[in-house]
Amino acid sequence: MGRARRFQWPLLLLWAAAAGPGAGQEVQTENVTVAEGGVAEITCRLHQYDGSIVVIQNPARQTLFFNGTRALKDERFQLEEFSPRRVRIRLSDARLEDEGGYFCQLYTEDTHHQIATLTVLVAPENPVVEVREQAVEGGEVELSCLVPRSRPAAVLRWYRDRKELKGVSSSQENGKVWSVASTVRFRVDRKDDGGIVICEAQNQALPSGHSKQTQYVLDVQYSPTARIHASQAVVREGDTLVLTCAVTGNPRPNQIRWNRGNESLPERAEAVGETLTLPGLASADNGTYTCEASNKHGHARALYVLVVYDPGAVVEAQTSVPYAIVGGILALLVFLIICVLVGMVWCSVRQKGSYLTHEASGLDEQGEAREAFLNGSDGHKRKEEFFI
Repeated sequence: MGRARRFQWPLLLLWAAAAGPGAGQEVQTENVTVAEGGVAEITCRLHQYDGSIVVIQNPARQTLFFNGTRALKDERFQLEEFSPRRVRIRLSDARLEDEGGYFCQLYTEDTHHQIATLTVLVAPENPVVEVREQAVEGGEVELSCLVPRSRPAAVLRWYRDRKELKGVSSSQENGKVWSVASTVRFRVDRKDDGGIVICEAQNQALPSGHSKQTQYVLDVQYSPTARIHASQAVVREGDTLVLTCAVTGNPRPNQIRWNRGNESLPERAEAVGETLTLPGLASADNGTYTCEASNKHGHARALYVLVVYDPGAVVEAQTSVPYAIVGGILALLVFLIICVLVGMVWCSVRQKGSYLTHEASGLDEQGEAREAFLNGSDGHKRKEEFFI
Protein backbone atom coordinates (compact mmCIF):
# COMPACT_ATOMS: atom_id res chain seq x y z
CA MET A 1 0.00 0.00 0.00
CA GLY A 2 1.39 3.45 -0.95
CA ARG A 3 2.42 6.33 1.33
CA ALA A 4 0.31 9.51 1.71
CA ARG A 5 1.73 12.83 0.55
CA ARG A 6 0.33 16.42 0.85
CA PHE A 7 1.17 19.46 -1.27
CA GLN A 8 0.31 23.10 -0.62
CA TRP A 9 -2.95 24.40 -2.15
CA PRO A 10 -4.22 24.22 -4.87
CA LEU A 11 -3.02 20.62 -4.99
CA LEU A 12 -4.42 17.81 -2.87
CA LEU A 13 -2.65 14.53 -3.60
CA LEU A 14 -3.78 11.04 -2.65
CA TRP A 15 -2.17 7.67 -3.33
CA ALA A 16 -3.83 5.35 -5.85
CA ALA A 17 -3.75 1.59 -5.42
CA ALA A 18 -1.06 -0.22 -7.43
CA ALA A 19 -1.99 -2.66 -10.14
CA GLY A 20 0.43 -5.31 -9.06
CA PRO A 21 0.26 -6.94 -5.63
CA GLY A 22 2.77 -6.25 -2.83
CA ALA A 23 6.40 -5.44 -3.63
CA GLY A 24 5.95 -6.48 -7.26
CA GLN A 25 4.30 -3.19 -8.27
CA GLU A 26 6.42 -1.16 -10.69
CA VAL A 27 4.19 1.94 -11.24
CA GLN A 28 2.54 4.10 -8.63
CA THR A 29 0.39 7.23 -9.12
CA GLU A 30 -1.23 9.93 -7.05
CA ASN A 31 -4.76 11.34 -7.31
CA VAL A 32 -4.89 15.11 -7.72
CA THR A 33 -7.53 17.71 -6.82
CA VAL A 34 -7.18 21.21 -8.23
CA ALA A 35 -9.31 24.34 -8.47
CA GLU A 36 -10.37 25.46 -11.92
CA GLY A 37 -7.69 27.69 -13.39
CA GLY A 38 -5.09 26.32 -10.99
CA VAL A 39 -1.98 24.19 -11.49
CA ALA A 40 -1.91 20.42 -11.09
CA GLU A 41 1.07 18.04 -10.99
CA ILE A 42 0.57 14.46 -12.12
CA THR A 43 3.28 12.10 -10.88
CA CYS A 44 4.12 8.52 -11.83
CA ARG A 45 6.60 6.76 -9.52
CA LEU A 46 8.69 4.01 -11.09
CA HIS A 47 10.06 0.96 -9.26
CA GLN A 48 12.69 -1.36 -10.69
CA TYR A 49 12.80 0.77 -13.84
CA ASP A 50 15.12 -0.72 -16.43
CA GLY A 51 14.82 1.86 -19.21
CA SER A 52 11.65 0.48 -20.71
CA ILE A 53 9.13 2.68 -22.52
CA VAL A 54 6.99 5.00 -20.35
CA VAL A 55 3.81 6.47 -21.81
CA ILE A 56 1.55 9.14 -20.23
CA GLN A 57 -2.00 9.43 -21.61
CA ASN A 58 -4.90 11.79 -20.89
CA PRO A 59 -8.49 10.69 -20.04
CA ALA A 60 -9.26 10.50 -23.77
CA ARG A 61 -6.36 8.03 -24.09
CA GLN A 62 -4.37 10.51 -26.13
CA THR A 63 -0.64 10.20 -25.55
CA LEU A 64 0.81 13.26 -23.86
CA PHE A 65 4.44 12.08 -23.53
CA PHE A 66 6.22 9.07 -24.99
CA ASN A 67 9.44 8.26 -23.10
CA GLY A 68 9.92 11.91 -22.23
CA THR A 69 9.00 13.25 -25.67
CA ARG A 70 5.93 15.45 -26.21
CA ALA A 71 3.29 13.73 -28.30
CA LEU A 72 0.26 16.05 -27.92
CA LYS A 73 0.50 19.71 -28.83
CA ASP A 74 -1.10 21.16 -25.69
CA GLU A 75 1.31 23.63 -24.18
CA ARG A 76 -0.55 23.59 -20.88
CA PHE A 77 1.09 20.22 -20.20
CA GLN A 78 4.79 20.42 -19.44
CA LEU A 79 7.21 17.61 -18.60
CA GLU A 80 8.79 18.69 -15.34
CA GLU A 81 10.81 15.55 -14.54
CA PHE A 82 11.74 12.28 -16.24
CA SER A 83 14.06 10.08 -14.21
CA PRO A 84 14.48 6.35 -13.45
CA ARG A 85 12.41 6.85 -10.33
CA ARG A 86 9.78 9.40 -11.29
CA VAL A 87 7.90 11.00 -14.19
CA ARG A 88 6.19 14.31 -13.34
CA ILE A 89 4.10 16.50 -15.64
CA ARG A 90 2.63 19.92 -14.89
CA LEU A 91 -0.83 21.05 -16.03
CA SER A 92 -1.54 24.80 -15.87
CA ASP A 93 -4.91 26.54 -16.21
CA ALA A 94 -6.83 23.40 -15.30
CA ARG A 95 -10.26 23.09 -16.85
CA LEU A 96 -13.29 20.92 -16.22
CA GLU A 97 -12.66 19.05 -19.47
CA ASP A 98 -9.22 18.06 -18.13
CA GLU A 99 -10.87 16.05 -15.36
CA GLY A 100 -10.57 12.28 -15.45
CA GLY A 101 -8.02 9.47 -15.23
CA TYR A 102 -4.42 9.94 -16.49
CA PHE A 103 -2.65 6.70 -17.45
CA CYS A 104 0.93 5.94 -16.49
CA GLN A 105 2.05 2.90 -18.52
CA LEU A 106 5.34 1.06 -18.26
CA TYR A 107 6.02 -1.32 -21.13
CA THR A 108 8.16 -4.26 -20.02
CA GLU A 109 7.70 -7.97 -20.56
CA ASP A 110 4.41 -7.43 -18.74
CA THR A 111 2.71 -4.06 -19.25
CA HIS A 112 2.11 -2.19 -16.01
CA HIS A 113 -0.13 0.89 -15.70
CA GLN A 114 -1.76 3.03 -13.06
CA ILE A 115 -4.41 5.76 -13.27
CA ALA A 116 -4.01 9.14 -11.56
CA THR A 117 -7.47 10.70 -11.19
CA LEU A 118 -7.62 14.45 -11.67
CA THR A 119 -10.59 16.22 -9.99
CA VAL A 120 -11.32 19.83 -10.91
CA LEU A 121 -13.27 21.97 -8.46
CA VAL A 122 -15.04 25.21 -9.38
CA ALA A 123 -14.89 28.08 -6.93
CA PRO A 124 -18.01 30.27 -6.75
CA GLU A 125 -17.93 33.69 -8.33
CA ASN A 126 -19.09 36.75 -6.40
CA PRO A 127 -22.80 36.20 -5.70
CA VAL A 128 -25.40 38.22 -7.57
CA VAL A 129 -27.83 39.93 -5.15
CA GLU A 130 -31.13 41.39 -6.35
CA VAL A 131 -34.25 42.78 -4.72
CA ARG A 132 -37.64 41.45 -5.70
CA GLU A 133 -39.51 44.75 -5.35
CA GLN A 134 -38.92 48.24 -4.01
CA ALA A 135 -38.68 48.35 -0.21
CA VAL A 136 -40.96 50.81 1.64
CA GLU A 137 -40.81 51.65 5.35
CA GLY A 138 -43.04 49.44 7.45
CA GLY A 139 -43.04 46.67 4.85
CA GLU A 140 -40.91 43.64 4.03
CA VAL A 141 -38.03 43.36 1.60
CA GLU A 142 -37.08 40.14 -0.19
CA LEU A 143 -33.53 39.67 -1.46
CA SER A 144 -32.24 36.87 -3.67
CA CYS A 145 -28.64 35.67 -3.93
CA LEU A 146 -27.46 33.61 -6.91
CA VAL A 147 -24.23 31.71 -7.59
CA PRO A 148 -24.72 30.29 -11.09
CA ARG A 149 -21.65 28.07 -11.18
CA SER A 150 -19.77 26.14 -8.50
CA ARG A 151 -18.47 22.66 -7.78
CA PRO A 152 -19.29 21.31 -5.32
CA ALA A 153 -22.47 23.29 -4.71
CA ALA A 154 -21.65 26.48 -2.83
CA VAL A 155 -23.09 27.16 0.63
CA LEU A 156 -24.81 30.56 0.82
CA ARG A 157 -25.21 32.62 4.00
CA TRP A 158 -26.78 36.02 4.72
CA TYR A 159 -25.45 38.62 7.18
CA ARG A 160 -26.84 41.92 8.42
CA ASP A 161 -25.25 44.06 11.14
CA ARG A 162 -22.79 41.22 11.76
CA LYS A 163 -25.64 38.84 12.50
CA GLU A 164 -26.55 35.88 10.32
CA LEU A 165 -29.99 35.87 8.74
CA LYS A 166 -31.89 32.70 8.01
CA GLY A 167 -32.37 32.23 4.28
CA VAL A 168 -34.01 29.58 2.11
CA SER A 169 -31.60 27.90 -0.34
CA SER A 170 -32.06 25.75 -3.44
CA SER A 171 -29.62 24.19 -5.92
CA GLN A 172 -29.67 22.74 -9.42
CA GLU A 173 -27.08 20.60 -11.16
CA ASN A 174 -26.04 21.73 -14.63
CA GLY A 175 -23.64 19.17 -16.05
CA LYS A 176 -20.57 19.10 -13.82
CA VAL A 177 -21.41 22.33 -11.96
CA TRP A 178 -24.15 23.52 -9.62
CA SER A 179 -26.33 26.61 -9.62
CA VAL A 180 -27.26 27.71 -6.08
CA ALA A 181 -29.77 30.37 -4.99
CA SER A 182 -30.97 31.69 -1.65
CA THR A 183 -33.68 34.16 -0.59
CA VAL A 184 -34.21 36.11 2.63
CA ARG A 185 -37.08 38.31 3.90
CA PHE A 186 -37.21 40.85 6.73
CA ARG A 187 -39.08 44.02 7.75
CA VAL A 188 -37.53 47.43 7.16
CA ASP A 189 -37.96 50.98 8.45
CA ARG A 190 -36.54 54.32 7.35
CA LYS A 191 -33.52 53.86 9.59
CA ASP A 192 -32.60 50.79 7.50
CA ASP A 193 -32.12 52.90 4.37
CA GLY A 194 -28.47 52.65 3.35
CA GLY A 195 -27.87 49.56 5.50
CA ILE A 196 -25.63 46.74 4.29
CA VAL A 197 -26.75 43.16 3.70
CA ILE A 198 -24.09 40.58 2.73
CA CYS A 199 -24.47 37.35 0.80
CA GLU A 200 -21.51 35.00 1.28
CA ALA A 201 -20.61 31.91 -0.78
CA GLN A 202 -18.17 29.16 0.24
CA ASN A 203 -17.04 25.75 -1.04
CA GLN A 204 -13.96 23.51 -1.01
CA ALA A 205 -12.49 25.12 -4.10
CA LEU A 206 -11.67 28.23 -2.07
CA PRO A 207 -8.71 28.35 0.31
CA SER A 208 -9.56 27.62 3.93
CA GLY A 209 -11.17 30.59 5.65
CA HIS A 210 -11.90 32.39 2.36
CA SER A 211 -15.24 33.20 0.80
CA LYS A 212 -16.82 35.26 -1.95
CA GLN A 213 -19.08 38.08 -0.78
CA THR A 214 -21.42 40.62 -2.28
CA GLN A 215 -22.70 43.62 -0.34
CA TYR A 216 -26.17 44.96 -1.07
CA VAL A 217 -27.08 48.49 0.02
CA LEU A 218 -30.69 48.68 1.15
CA ASP A 219 -32.86 51.26 -0.60
CA VAL A 220 -35.84 51.90 1.68
CA GLN A 221 -38.30 54.57 0.59
CA TYR A 222 -40.13 56.68 3.19
CA SER A 223 -42.16 59.87 3.60
CA PRO A 224 -40.32 63.20 4.03
CA THR A 225 -39.56 65.23 7.15
CA ALA A 226 -38.83 68.97 7.32
CA ARG A 227 -37.23 71.31 9.85
CA ILE A 228 -36.34 75.02 9.61
CA HIS A 229 -32.97 76.33 10.82
CA ALA A 230 -32.43 80.09 11.25
CA SER A 231 -29.08 81.80 10.65
CA GLN A 232 -29.40 83.69 13.96
CA ALA A 233 -31.47 83.42 17.12
CA VAL A 234 -32.31 87.12 17.66
CA VAL A 235 -33.14 89.33 14.71
CA ARG A 236 -33.37 93.13 14.72
CA GLU A 237 -34.52 95.69 12.25
CA GLY A 238 -32.18 95.90 9.32
CA ASP A 239 -30.70 92.41 9.78
CA THR A 240 -30.58 89.76 7.05
CA LEU A 241 -32.11 86.43 8.06
CA VAL A 242 -31.52 83.17 6.19
CA LEU A 243 -33.94 80.29 6.83
CA THR A 244 -32.91 76.79 5.73
CA CYS A 245 -35.44 73.99 5.31
CA ALA A 246 -33.66 70.72 6.17
CA VAL A 247 -35.54 67.99 4.32
CA THR A 248 -35.19 64.21 4.38
CA GLY A 249 -37.09 61.62 2.41
CA ASN A 250 -36.67 58.79 -0.07
CA PRO A 251 -37.15 59.61 -2.83
CA ARG A 252 -35.84 63.03 -1.85
CA PRO A 253 -38.39 65.81 -2.45
CA ASN A 254 -37.27 67.83 -5.46
CA GLN A 255 -39.45 70.89 -4.73
CA ILE A 256 -39.70 72.97 -1.54
CA ARG A 257 -42.40 75.63 -1.15
CA TRP A 258 -42.11 78.66 1.18
CA ASN A 259 -45.13 80.54 2.58
CA ARG A 260 -46.00 83.10 5.27
CA GLY A 261 -49.30 82.12 6.82
CA ASN A 262 -52.16 83.65 4.86
CA GLU A 263 -49.95 86.46 3.58
CA SER A 264 -47.56 86.56 0.69
CA LEU A 265 -43.82 86.57 1.23
CA PRO A 266 -42.19 90.00 1.60
CA GLU A 267 -41.18 91.52 -1.72
CA ARG A 268 -37.52 91.48 -0.66
CA ALA A 269 -37.62 87.74 0.16
CA GLU A 270 -35.57 85.39 -2.04
CA ALA A 271 -36.68 81.74 -2.01
CA VAL A 272 -34.22 79.39 -3.71
CA GLY A 273 -34.74 75.69 -3.06
CA GLU A 274 -34.12 74.94 0.60
CA THR A 275 -33.21 78.52 1.60
CA LEU A 276 -35.29 81.64 2.17
CA THR A 277 -33.36 84.92 2.51
CA LEU A 278 -35.02 87.94 4.17
CA PRO A 279 -32.81 91.06 3.83
CA GLY A 280 -33.42 94.40 5.60
CA LEU A 281 -35.83 93.05 8.18
CA ALA A 282 -38.65 95.23 9.49
CA SER A 283 -41.49 94.68 11.90
CA ALA A 284 -43.78 94.30 8.88
CA ASP A 285 -41.96 91.03 8.12
CA ASN A 286 -43.21 89.42 11.33
CA GLY A 287 -45.25 86.29 10.89
CA THR A 288 -45.22 82.50 10.70
CA TYR A 289 -43.11 81.17 7.84
CA THR A 290 -43.54 77.61 6.56
CA CYS A 291 -41.65 75.29 4.25
CA GLU A 292 -43.38 72.31 2.66
CA ALA A 293 -42.00 69.22 0.92
CA SER A 294 -43.60 66.05 -0.42
CA ASN A 295 -42.91 62.81 -2.25
CA LYS A 296 -45.10 59.90 -3.31
CA HIS A 297 -45.13 58.54 0.26
CA GLY A 298 -46.26 61.66 2.14
CA HIS A 299 -46.09 65.37 2.96
CA ALA A 300 -44.03 67.37 5.49
CA ARG A 301 -44.35 70.92 6.83
CA ALA A 302 -42.18 73.00 9.19
CA LEU A 303 -42.99 76.35 10.93
CA TYR A 304 -40.86 79.32 12.01
CA VAL A 305 -42.26 82.32 13.90
CA LEU A 306 -40.40 85.54 13.04
CA VAL A 307 -40.37 88.40 15.54
CA VAL A 308 -38.25 91.41 14.57
CA TYR A 309 -37.05 93.44 17.56
CA ASP A 310 -36.85 97.25 17.47
CA PRO A 311 -33.58 98.32 19.17
CA GLY A 312 -35.12 101.66 20.21
CA ALA A 313 -38.01 99.94 21.91
CA VAL A 314 -35.61 97.63 23.67
CA VAL A 315 -33.58 100.60 25.00
CA GLU A 316 -36.73 102.40 26.19
CA ALA A 317 -37.89 99.28 28.00
CA GLN A 318 -34.48 98.91 29.60
CA THR A 319 -34.36 102.59 30.84
CA SER A 320 -37.90 102.42 32.26
CA VAL A 321 -36.91 99.72 34.69
CA PRO A 322 -34.91 101.99 37.17
CA TYR A 323 -37.74 104.57 37.40
CA ALA A 324 -40.17 101.87 38.36
CA ILE A 325 -37.85 100.64 41.04
CA VAL A 326 -37.32 104.16 42.44
CA GLY A 327 -41.06 104.77 42.45
CA GLY A 328 -41.63 101.58 44.36
CA ILE A 329 -39.03 102.52 46.96
CA LEU A 330 -40.55 106.01 47.45
CA ALA A 331 -44.00 104.55 47.89
CA LEU A 332 -42.64 102.22 50.54
CA LEU A 333 -40.97 105.10 52.38
CA VAL A 334 -44.17 107.18 52.37
CA PHE A 335 -46.07 104.22 53.74
CA LEU A 336 -43.54 103.76 56.54
CA ILE A 337 -43.68 107.48 57.44
CA ILE A 338 -47.48 107.40 57.62
CA CYS A 339 -47.30 104.36 59.87
CA VAL A 340 -44.87 106.15 62.21
CA LEU A 341 -47.05 109.26 62.43
CA VAL A 342 -50.14 107.22 63.19
CA GLY A 343 -48.26 105.43 65.95
CA MET A 344 -47.06 108.66 67.50
CA VAL A 345 -50.57 110.20 67.56
CA TRP A 346 -52.00 107.08 69.14
CA CYS A 347 -49.40 107.07 71.91
CA SER A 348 -49.95 110.77 72.61
CA VAL A 349 -53.70 110.35 72.98
CA ARG A 350 -53.27 107.46 75.37
CA GLN A 351 -50.90 109.36 77.69
CA LYS A 352 -53.23 112.42 77.95
CA GLY A 353 -56.23 110.34 78.95
CA SER A 354 -54.31 108.72 81.80
CA TYR A 355 -53.31 112.18 83.31
CA LEU A 356 -56.88 113.43 83.31
CA THR A 357 -58.09 110.33 85.14
CA HIS A 358 -55.58 110.69 87.97
CA GLU A 359 -56.35 114.42 88.38
CA ALA A 360 -60.06 113.73 88.83
CA SER A 361 -59.31 111.09 91.45
CA GLY A 362 -57.30 113.68 93.49
CA LEU A 363 -60.13 116.18 93.48
CA ASP A 364 -62.54 113.62 94.94
CA GLU A 365 -60.21 112.86 97.81
CA GLN A 366 -59.77 116.58 98.56
CA GLY A 367 -63.55 117.11 98.65
CA GLU A 368 -63.99 114.39 101.27
CA ALA A 369 -61.31 115.94 103.46
CA ARG A 370 -62.95 119.33 103.23
CA GLU A 371 -66.30 117.97 104.27
CA ALA A 372 -64.85 116.16 107.25
CA PHE A 373 -63.07 119.27 108.33
CA LEU A 374 -66.20 121.42 108.17
CA ASN A 375 -68.39 118.92 110.00
CA GLY A 376 -65.89 117.91 112.56
CA SER A 377 -67.28 117.28 116.17
CA ASP A 378 -64.22 118.43 118.05
CA GLY A 379 -65.65 121.95 118.39
CA HIS A 380 -62.86 123.42 116.53
CA LYS A 381 -63.41 126.54 114.65
CA ARG A 382 -64.92 126.00 111.29
CA LYS A 383 -62.54 126.64 108.54
CA GLU A 384 -63.25 126.52 104.87
CA GLU A 385 -60.53 125.93 102.41
CA PHE A 386 -60.85 125.91 98.69
CA PHE A 387 -58.55 124.24 96.32
CA ILE A 388 -58.23 125.69 93.02
